[in-house]
Amino acid sequence: MVECDLAKVDVAGSNPVSRSIHLLPGIPSRMVLALMRKLRLCFILAVLATGAAFAQYRSEAAGAPPAELAPAISQALEQQGTKIVGSSGVFCEVWFRTSLPSGAKSSEESVTLPTIPHGTLLGAIRFPAQGADRRGQPIKPGVYTLRYSLQPLNGDHLGVSPQRDFLVLVSAGDDKDLNAAPNFDALMAMSRKASGTPHPAVLSMWGAGASDAAGLAKQGENDWVLTKKIGDTTISVILVGKVEG
Repeated sequence: MVECDLAKVDVAGSNPVSRSIHLLPGIPSRMVLALMRKLRLCFILAVLATGAAFAQYRSEAAGAPPAELAPAISQALEQQGTKIVGSSGVFCEVWFRTSLPSGAKSSEESVTLPTIPHGTLLGAIRFPAQGADRRGQPIKPGVYTLRYSLQPLNGDHLGVSPQRDFLVLVSAGDDKDLNAAPNFDALMAMSRKASGTPHPAVLSMWGAGASDAAGLAKQGENDWVLTKKIGDTTISVILVGKVEG
């Protein structure tokens, strides 16, 4: 928040400038005008700072899946996606599958979607302009598939999130097989190619409660979470966010 030192102005009532003029007789007019300018500047800066601190996003209908996706993948997705819009325009558009494949239940710890096989395609996302993940890693404009994976238990990701579930972004042009289930190393390599960095591009997600409200909502200071029901399963995904610390 912007701080302004107004200790020298005797403020009272709803119009501080006019009341200061009347309550401080004998002050030269140039000083009064300087104080008025300072008050005006402080007000403008405070409004700008408040707007930056409370950036807002909303969700809208996004229409059909992008043409860049393979036909088999596109047909498995919902035909009415979700568009995330901020003050600068569209941040991203996302489409999830209409149903979730399931496999043998995993016994691994901190997994909220234990019946989804590793590498399963869960959806697709489009960034019309440069996006970013929660670590601040840029995501180039384009269309990406979203495949399911788990943070490894190797000590490198401690504190990233309470759950290990996440979605991995793969360039749509490199991912044509709906039923593929790449292992961890193969999936990370595909995503590093998409990000163009040593780190894969990922989105944090988890299995939500059946009673959790669907739609986009802010959680914490920086995260905007989309909650959707896919078949009988409700999932939540952080589409806009920033890791603190």
